Amino acid sequence: MKAMKIALAAAAATVALAGAASAQELKASYNLGITSDYVFRGVSQTQEDPALQGGVDLSYGVAYAGVWASNVDFGANDPTTEIDFYAGVKPTVGDTSLDFGVLYYGYTKDKGLTPGSYSYVELKAAASRAFGPATLGAAVYYSPEYPGKGGGATYFEANAAMPVAEKLTLSGAVGHQTIKNYADYSTWNVGLAYALTDKLAADLRYHDTSEHGLGKIYDSRVVVSLKAAF
Repeated sequence: MKAMKIALAAAAATVALAGAASAQELKASYNLGITSDYVFRGVSQTQEDPALQGGVDLSYGVAYAGVWASNVDFGANDPTTEIDFYAGVKPTVGDTSLDFGVLYYGYTKDKGLTPGSYSYVELKAAASRAFGPATLGAAVYYSPEYPGKGGGATYFEANAAMPVAEKLTLSGAVGHQTIKNYADYSTWNVGLAYALTDKLAADLRYHDTSEHGLGKIYDSRVVVSLKAAF
């Protein structure tokens, strides 16, 4: 799931699952989306083809957990479905929102967390803060073993979002991926999200990387997405 897939201008509605009298309620939210190309950190995960995606998120106070899935295409006889699991806490310190979590990227037809497999784990630390109408954020992700015997890997990102008109939000991010046994690369994206309703948003986004020489899935691309959250 890979965080930064679709910028959603509308807030997700939540459904309380535990007692309303409790100071902290267990809540669930759901999302379903379709995109012209599943791009993760600037790289197409579907050989530039469309993807159908969806997930479920649970929260209780500052704690959260969830699952998210999408079709993928890494080539013949490779995994066709990605299923991610994640959990963490989102405390607030003053005007700054923090996010500390762990993510497991799992793939069907894979061998789990074994050398050479696609599946892997990342640790996440992120922070964001509002400055007037804009929100600025930064995040770092660390994996002790990147897929394909890649060794330790770290991804750094800075991101921002700002409403530019009623129901219209401009957002973007700049990131850098380092992988011990593979080539490092930088990536960036910028796009507009439009809230069609309070639960449905459309996103038009440009993605690019610094390493077009690694193959067409690293090339620049424009992606159109539609996402519902409820």
